[in-house]
Amino acid sequence: MTRALKPSTDEMYRALLDRDPTYDGVFLVGVKTTGIFCRPVCPARKPKLENVEFFASIGLARKAGYRPCKRCAPSGRPDEPPGWVRPLLEAVDRDPAARLADADLLALKIDPARARRYFKEHHGMTFHEYARGRRIGLALDEVRSGADLLDVGASHGFESDSGFRAAFARFFGKPPGQAREDSCLLARRVDTPLGPMLAVANDDGVCLLEFIDRREMEAQVATLRKHFALPVVPGRNVHLDRLTDELARYFAGTLREFSVNLVVPGSAFQSRVWAALRAIPYGRTTSYKAVAATIGAPGASQAVGRANGENRLAIVIPCHRVVRADGHLCGYAGGLRRKEWLLDHERKAAGFGTGFFPEMAQIPEAHTG
Repeated sequence: MTRALKPSTDEMYRALLDRDPTYDGVFLVGVKTTGIFCRPVCPARKPKLENVEFFASIGLARKAGYRPCKRCAPSGRPDEPPGWVRPLLEAVDRDPAARLADADLLALKIDPARARRYFKEHHGMTFHEYARGRRIGLALDEVRSGADLLDVGASHGFESDSGFRAAFARFFGKPPGQAREDSCLLARRVDTPLGPMLAVANDDGVCLLEFIDRREMEAQVATLRKHFALPVVPGRNVHLDRLTDELARYFAGTLREFSVNLVVPGSAFQSRVWAALRAIPYGRTTSYKAVAATIGAPGASQAVGRANGENRLAIVIPCHRVVRADGHLCGYAGGLRRKEWLLDHERKAAGFGTGFFPEMAQIPEAHTG
């Protein structure tokens, strides 16, 4: 069965003009007047259509004589923080207790407004909120380990015990003395060839992985906050580290099944659908109708589609492997071209040709919980 065709020239040019992040990783553009090739989200001025040509890979762009753009770095990690941001991230990692005011940013020759915009766009919070969240999250770890509250507040940059207690209560809804058994949701940005993703995990496993530019991202995070009754703060744990490693191997084509612990709260029906998604063989696709039949709900294709769209763990729970009954692509929260890229990537890595695989494998018992 045939699937949707690759983007047309007109479609790619529109994506270039709109700087559409859902096409990041799908194609590269060479600018004839400069000899440079860029990602579709490059902030540089957009050339006329007659002055560009499109490429499917870095190798093809280089063979055509183009050199990589220094602004969008198509040859490097696609969403590696720009040079001016790295000192801020390093400063927070090096000393989370440090309180960097606007004056400190200016001393580093960084415009505070620029930092605020960048962190809001890429981390969902301002730089100061990012740094404060790191301090509070680390403080909770020490509180849970039984450390003295006065020492915890002082070691994390709070000038007074009352200031620490007030800041802590704003994040966790209770003073630190009542939170020794509590946890929090840790959020980490993960760079991928298809654009940055936000990963969120608690002590038990990963509960969110989504492309940062997804429209419903804030609603997804809010749902997690409400479900777990916990704040989301920047940080990392063993589950986020493992997820980052497994995603790197997945995009390298060497990992076919994720083993990182997952926490996927949902209704009984949603859980059955998500278990079925994890049973779709790597490199293959199936239909909503087949998923419905597999979970014992024939005729529930539309409900399966809704549960598919409510999946909060993109790629790991592979909702991108579900297509229309005729084999053509259909909606994907991360963007149709990302879905096409993921399917092509898996088929190539698995050694399959393009095609449609309508049958469902039996759902493994390990995936039904």
